[in-house]
Amino acid sequence: MNLKYSLGAIVSIPLLPILYFQGKKIKTTVPRLPEAKGTQGMSCVSSERTIRMLTIGESTIAGVGVQTHEEGFTGTLANALAVELNTNIDWKVYAKSGYTVKRITDGIISNITENLVDLIVIGIGGNDAFELSSPKKWNKDVRELIKSLQLKFKKTPILFINMPPIKEFPAFTSLIKFTIGNLVDILGEELVKVVADFKNVHYYARVVRSNYFIERYKLKINSTDFFSDGVHPSKITYQIWAKDVFNYIINSKEIITDLPVES
Repeated sequence: MNLKYSLGAIVSIPLLPILYFQGKKIKTTVPRLPEAKGTQGMSCVSSERTIRMLTIGESTIAGVGVQTHEEGFTGTLANALAVELNTNIDWKVYAKSGYTVKRITDGIISNITENLVDLIVIGIGGNDAFELSSPKKWNKDVRELIKSLQLKFKKTPILFINMPPIKEFPAFTSLIKFTIGNLVDILGEELVKVVADFKNVHYYARVVRSNYFIERYKLKINSTDFFSDGVHPSKITYQIWAKDVFNYIINSKEIITDLPVES
């Protein structure tokens, strides 16, 4: 068993009642924002070639915090890839707010209607951390997710994007940021081990921090501007996050090699 998780669990046991009541208070104070509209689209350029991309995951991929997916993570990523690769990007979102990895595998993957997909991008981790999933359970559930996708799309590259930055959520108390935030970090470390066992599966493991985005992209905003409701990303965060993932993709020779683009 993961030593850091075991020690953290021991320390957290006396704090569980406090975490429970703080969590209930947060649920009543944070507004319930809807998922983004328009779950599929096409980013077009002057090309006869098309890449078919799916994004799969929890509330961030579902676009909670923006009106449409076009202006959120998926649309922004698709537009950037289309321009850079000079290829149309046919994109579709399969995501649900509140879903853990297991619920995604059980409730979403079987509903994917596409037969041919060129790139799969996955955003997970927040809900599993909120439900206090152990590294062992998380490891098992992620493996099942990968296997279920590879049964449908044998050679399609799969990219897991960064784990959510729970330690920076303004709506959370210091105690929740510490306990749940540290668990997210542990699950991220476990995800590195999982993807290493699969071919054509990748993980962008950079820890998301607002200061990193502000400095790298020379943003003139405050860290609080990164959140729409104190928990979910704002429009600018989705777009900067998508740009950062885009940079990871185009600089990954393994992913680019697997895509149907001109060399």
